[in-house]
Amino acid sequence: MIFENTGLDGLHSDLAYLDECAEKVGFIRWQWEYYRATYDLKIEDKKNQAEYFLRMNTRAVEGKLEKPDTILKIEAVYLGKATFPHGLEYESMAPQPVMNVATKKLQELKALLEA
Repeated sequence: MIFENTGLDGLHSDLAYLDECAEKVGFIRWQWEYYRATYDLKIEDKKNQAEYFLRMNTRAVEGKLEKPDTILKIEAVYLGKATFPHGLEYESMAPQPVMNVATKKLQELKALLEA
């Protein structure tokens, strides 16, 4: 599920500041290479015993990810349900409590990045 109108799409930040802000909210820079990075936030649905991952894609617009002053642009934010043995399924809707957590975390991240 893609999150529209988060205010994060197209936002620019240097790598060091994005890492700092993302970590404060609970995101981890999980996958990365020289020109792109993916940040993940795990959300547990204890009622249904399921795990969801709020994922944010970024791409370097200046520099490479090996330098903290590299400028990243946020490209997309989406939510997927973890599947066995490993993978994410993006088609089904998440329960409302998971959506509430995801929305709150995105708002927190946006506020930090715009400060």
